[in-house]
Amino acid sequence: MNIYLLVILFILAGSYLVELIADWLNLRAMQTDIPADFAGYFDRDKYLRSQNYLRDSTRFDIITHSFDTILTVVFVFIGGFNYVDLIARHFDLGAIPTGLVFAGILAIASRVINLPFSIYDTFVLEEKYGFNKTTPKTFILDIIKSLLLTAIIGGLIFSAVLWLFEKAGILAWLYCWITVTLFQVLMIFIAPYVIMPLFNKFLPLEDGELKSAIEAYARAQDFLIKGIFTMDGSRRSGKTNAFFTGFGKSRRIVLFDTLIVKHTVPELVAVVAHEMGHYKKRHILKSIFRSVLLAGCTLYLMSLFIGNSRLFEAFKMDNISIYASLFFFGFLYSPVAMIVGIVENAISRRHEYEADAYVVETCGSGEAMISALKKLSVDNLSNLTPHPFKIFMDYSHPPVLQRIAAIQAIKRKVCFSSM
Repeated sequence: MNIYLLVILFILAGSYLVELIADWLNLRAMQTDIPADFAGYFDRDKYLRSQNYLRDSTRFDIITHSFDTILTVVFVFIGGFNYVDLIARHFDLGAIPTGLVFAGILAIASRVINLPFSIYDTFVLEEKYGFNKTTPKTFILDIIKSLLLTAIIGGLIFSAVLWLFEKAGILAWLYCWITVTLFQVLMIFIAPYVIMPLFNKFLPLEDGELKSAIEAYARAQDFLIKGIFTMDGSRRSGKTNAFFTGFGKSRRIVLFDTLIVKHTVPELVAVVAHEMGHYKKRHILKSIFRSVLLAGCTLYLMSLFIGNSRLFEAFKMDNISIYASLFFFGFLYSPVAMIVGIVENAISRRHEYEADAYVVETCGSGEAMISALKKLSVDNLSNLTPHPFKIFMDYSHPPVLQRIAAIQAIKRKVCFSSM
């Protein structure tokens, strides 16, 4: 059997088993007793509801992952990529348009195949636990907009990569790296103004106590912001969140409308302070730097497999092409992507602790942040006791109980040092 096919099958099976073990251990780690820190926040019925949500969503994820894995293996074995390639080549449009047709067929087929799972997740699972606010009209429009954006933005960058690998020779990966980096930087600046408004409405926060408190805090921290906005998160979900968009002078604070309704002014200022802490600690810049560096390494590795005949044999391909090479490399790269994801999650968790510490240092107390974290966990039916292996594999944020303990430890340290 082709060695690349064996490696790919091993990767698919290994990834599936690792995720399955993580989910199984996570379900086993559920505890029936409400943690002491959440007394008065979670009642018995709601805590049981959060565990049922975890159980149902985990089972759904396992079913979805199982289906995707089996379908991928079958598709590879029957030479599905070759069938798609023959369809794309039938139009005889040239290398780059043929590559776009090839990628487009795969993208649309994937979206159609996964549509029933997406419908179930939104209108059955999330609906069951009171999160779904999405109407069928919004659901359909989101799909159409996503496909159009993927076709336009993805098509442009995909075409550029294909052209460079076709024309630039041995240094193609370097020119691709420069192109992708410039594109990433451009997206940071235009996304808040062009892309995000396609999906949500962003309205300036009304004058009042909350806006005054946030502006006063930002001035005290010498933090320049373009504006404070609310986002109609309630249009799709009952879950709550807040974030920053943009960079430099274009930075915006965005609060979900659901978040504003459910939290006090001190809690909301603490949430904003946490997000601001990421900027002050240069977490965003560091993340961009790592992303750019990773893109360069990935593109270089990919260049080593462009046109590899043995790799194309593994997928039963009649013709060798640059565009198909990009897809096939993705299979080989997935273990690296998993390792990178684990490392990135570990860095992200550390950064979350640092941002929480920034709240304590600049707000004078961590009580509002602790209260906000508890409310967020209750409102989102978060799992309070995830298994360490699940955290290691998938968590970009520390579990809420660990965050609370860390904030309390910082508070004690600040109090002790001020005595």
